[in-house]
Amino acid sequence: MADSLRAAVTGMGSYVPARIMTNADFEKILDTTDEWITQRTGIKERRIRTDGESTLTMATEASRQALAEANVAAADLDLIIVATITPELPFPATACLLQSELGAGNIPAFDLSAACSGFIYALTVGDQFIRTGTYKKILVVGVDVMSHFADYTDRGNCILFGDGAGAAVLEASTDERGIAYTVLAADGGGAGFIHAPAGGTRLPTTHQTLDEGLQFIKMQGRDVYRFAVEKMQWLLGDCMAQCNLTPDDVDMVIPHQVNMRIICSAVEKYNFPMEKVYINIDKYGNTSAASVPLALKEAMANGKVGPGSTVLLIAFGAGLTWAGAVLKL
Repeated sequence: MADSLRAAVTGMGSYVPARIMTNADFEKILDTTDEWITQRTGIKERRIRTDGESTLTMATEASRQALAEANVAAADLDLIIVATITPELPFPATACLLQSELGAGNIPAFDLSAACSGFIYALTVGDQFIRTGTYKKILVVGVDVMSHFADYTDRGNCILFGDGAGAAVLEASTDERGIAYTVLAADGGGAGFIHAPAGGTRLPTTHQTLDEGLQFIKMQGRDVYRFAVEKMQWLLGDCMAQCNLTPDDVDMVIPHQVNMRIICSAVEKYNFPMEKVYINIDKYGNTSAASVPLALKEAMANGKVGPGSTVLLIAFGAGLTWAGAVLKL
């Protein structure tokens, strides 16, 4: 029986802070313009947390929405996985705190760190537990507070990031619904392309590291751009090849919302029409692990995809990591 099981997405939820930071707001604090930001990234605004909002509060709200949509009680969950690089605390895991907030009982809960690829990594882990028959109902959350690591004196990267959370309930299914294929990869040799140098055990936080801004994101933009286009193209090709799909068979591509130019370059290779590529980077910027679930939830809510749709999820992130999934709704 376990051999025929799939992990179906039965409910989704999302949360973004109410505070909107527009390109015009950046014009007031940086040597930049709305035109410069828009042309290079496609971003017009992003959501930034306010006092009282955190990784846990955002994850909790998105999770409650997902559970309600799936008509699943928190007490009936078998596992919670939270994908994040901005945990509520250094330890314990944010997933454990979320378990308590939701009243989920003493089920296993853990965090997963794969940056912007994190949600697809977490989906893959959840899928394996369901395929083996180990668990039947799993909550997967992608959440990041990227404003925490953004240096608002560095126009090269602070304009890119926003905060948010997306959650999905996975349930065992014996029909064609569910996750048909996933692929994960990483190249630790490129860790320096996107990283926060200080705050860990290699370089603990000190007055000096704070003065030098080493707690903030450091990024090699050109290297990241080339890597992102290459890997996102590869992911599209691999997902379609492994599932015998053509672009005509795909109802929607949900890419990590990283940069409009990167997304366009990636899908152009396979002649995907842009109406089959879901874009919301203009509203939210790069929300890291929240990016893919936020876009998927929005596409479902807007009627762009629905029951029976075939969706490709693709992402890359710090690590370097990259991941893809083929999902039948």
